[in-house]
Amino acid sequence: MSDMRQMTSLGREIENNSFSIIDEEAGEHSHPPKEWEVVRRIIHATADFEYKDLTKIHSDAIQNGIQALQKGCPIICDVQMIIAGLNTERLNTYGCKTYSFISDPDVIHKAKESNSTRAIESMRKAHASGLLEGSVIAIGNAPTALLEIVRLVQEEGARPSLVIGVPVGFVSAAESKEALLDPKFQNLHTIPYILTKGRKGGSTIAVSIIHALLLLSTERNV
Repeated sequence: MSDMRQMTSLGREIENNSFSIIDEEAGEHSHPPKEWEVVRRIIHATADFEYKDLTKIHSDAIQNGIQALQKGCPIICDVQMIIAGLNTERLNTYGCKTYSFISDPDVIHKAKESNSTRAIESMRKAHASGLLEGSVIAIGNAPTALLEIVRLVQEEGARPSLVIGVPVGFVSAAESKEALLDPKFQNLHTIPYILTKGRKGGSTIAVSIIHALLLLSTERNV
């Protein structure tokens, strides 16, 4: 399959130069080559080298993510901003469809009725619709969405292929990621993840991770 990057020769040259600068300034790191492709795209999107150390990637995350995308898995997002940033043509290559239920009237109604959050109810709706099985979940904004995914896995048997957990913020953002990383949880429910520890994150990062996986999916022997 051909390179999914949609750019002119000049654009490709600029991107390649950017990655060369990132590689030089990042220096030594412990990320294997495919993981580094993900991390360097996060750095490329943010110009923030702290992500070299903040980004944690489960050993099965890259392979699981690529295989799920190649099978045309659903991509469940906490907010529409992630969907807006994704390249539709790249997703159409594999037939992947994107979903975000956070603004659905029934989700808003349930959140108000139960004093919950729209993010929580949107993840519950995705699970009830049977969309979480084998999916790629991308959470860039709402920590409560990530906490709900952990609960759905633990209590209701949800089994996504990959969880991208990069919510940004000051309330529960770091804690939601730690819940996913918790050894007790991972030992019982092995869910591959790509996450950024602490408060940093955001929808832009979730988008860059998915695009990195899509580009890696075009390589041979993935």
